[in-house]
Amino acid sequence: MTSTRTSGSRVLRGFESYLRERFAAGCTDAAVLAGEITERGYRGSAKTVRRFVHSLRTAQKLQPTPPAAPTVRQVTGWLTCRPDRLTDEDSRSLDEILTRSTALTAVGRHVRGFAAIMVERRGHDLIDWMSEVDGAGSPALRSFVAGLRRDLDAVTAGLTLEHVSGPVEGHVDRIKMLKRQMYGRANLDLLRKRVIHLE
Repeated sequence: MTSTRTSGSRVLRGFESYLRERFAAGCTDAAVLAGEITERGYRGSAKTVRRFVHSLRTAQKLQPTPPAAPTVRQVTGWLTCRPDRLTDEDSRSLDEILTRSTALTAVGRHVRGFAAIMVERRGHDLIDWMSEVDGAGSPALRSFVAGLRRDLDAVTAGLTLEHVSGPVEGHVDRIKMLKRQMYGRANLDLLRKRVIHLE
């Protein structure tokens, strides 16, 4: 039995590289592979081919599964997140991605530059940042800069002054909610009373 198996393996040896290539390409049916190598001159048994294909399947199962590539959403989150809030694993993953892409490295630098201007209220640095993006920024960032230019004074004020419109926007939202609740049910006098007593 052992000698028969050894002689079968010896006959198959000249076709092993071909079988490995076909297996890696997705053809894992032993009968099909046996037929293919028989046409190429193989004179051994189909059983020997089945044993060899079984060993390839076993080796494939034992190989560790490579980690999944990060999604676009994950990478975007890493780029827009404050660096000190990233986990060690996320920080390593981001560093690996940035070392492979100079374009993404530039995007990350510009995004973090704008975040620093926003957090530190350095609106006076906005013009320099926009000029840098115009010169070497990605198309998406250049489009963003074009939008900023359309209302540059308001954007600069928002990135410089401590005043915010949040409370006002909150009141506007509550008034809109009252209008929706009362639509078709009450007149302006009742709406006025409810708005006055909104607090």
